[in-house]
Parts: sequence; structure tokens; C-alpha cells
Amino acid sequence: MMKTILLYIIGALACLLPAVAQQPDARTILDRTAEAFRKSGGVTMAFTIHASGGASMGTIRLKGDKFLLESEDMTTWFDGNTQWSYLASADEVNISEPTAEELQTINPYALLSIYKQGYRLALEKTDASRSSNLYGVRLTATDRRRELQSVVVYMTKDSYRPVRISTTQRGGETAVISIDSYRSGENHPDALFVFDKKKYPTAEIIDLR
Repeated sequence: MMKTILLYIIGALACLLPAVAQQPDARTILDRTAEAFRKSGGVTMAFTIHASGGASMGTIRLKGDKFLLESEDMTTWFDGNTQWSYLASADEVNISEPTAEELQTINPYALLSIYKQGYRLALEKTDASRSSNLYGVRLTATDRRRELQSVVVYMTKDSYRPVRISTTQRGGETAVISIDSYRSGENHPDALFVFDKKKYPTAEIIDLR
């Protein structure tokens, strides 16, 4: 359960990227959030996921269409073409070349066109006493067969940086992702997004390509 939620954090981060909707206010908020995100260069975010299975902490580093996702039991590298997923409990790494559809659940840059795939966009109410400095936008799937049925993202009004993301999957499983820290303008080397066998000498390699 927790591993599935971790994969969906990347898909949830797609809400930071531009979308077209019938409500101009919601669109403007996401457009400005996307612009701030794109101008930020290399990004590192620490997060905590609260789900029915408990809480899990992790970090994601982003650069262009590349990412490195590190959690308590799984590490995933993606260099824009190849993906490596290392499971610590099994000491194995799965190598794959994700399709465009697969990347839609794990890669924020592949979800630039999420609005074209059946999501309604609307403003989300925020608690005036606790979240007066936040915007909220909700994406709701129009197709009940989609795995990710609903995403709500909250971002600051002054800098348009994400602070909290809520997701609901098909079947009703929910998760709340808190962005604990957000650093931008970082110089991530390309090698960071590639699996280094030397660092995992005992890992079993499973090539699924």
C-alpha cells in the first residue's frame, strides 16, 4: 500500500504543472505555480505521506524530465528514458523503459497534459483561520476507471510553492502529502538520476526492457 502511495506522489505533483480549465481563477493559479516551478531550476523536496498504512517520509529531486525519488524502502531513478527501481527489502533493482502512459503516474513532466485526459479543475475552499495564505485547486477525474480519481493541491499565495497535496485513488484509498521543505535553484548533476551499480554491489538486476 505505502509503496503504491509513494509512486502516486509523483503523479500528484503533476498538479503543480499547467492545466486548462473552465474556471479562469483556478487556471491562473496553476499557471503561476507552473511558472514559478519552471523558473526554480533544480528542485529538492522533502515530504511526508500520511495514509491508512501509516506515515512515510521521503525526498524527491527534479531536473527537467529527470527525477530521483527516495523513500524509506524504495529508490527510483529516471534519466528521461530509463527507470531503475531499487527495493531495499528484496535487494533488487528493476530496470524498465516506461511508456508514456506509465510515466503519467510517476513523472510530473509527463503529466503536462493531464487536463486533456479527463480531469475537471476547480478552486478548493481553504480554512480561513489556518490557510488564509494558501490557494487550493482540485482536479477530479471524469472517468471512474482512472486510478487517480482526485487530487487537491495547496500552494502559497506569495510564492506559488506547494505545501500540501491530497490524493484519492479508485477504491477510496486516500493520502495526504505534506511538503516539509522545498529548495530551488539547485545544480543537480545528470549522474544523480542514473542507477549506480557500484553503490549496490549485491543487488539483483532484473531487466524488464
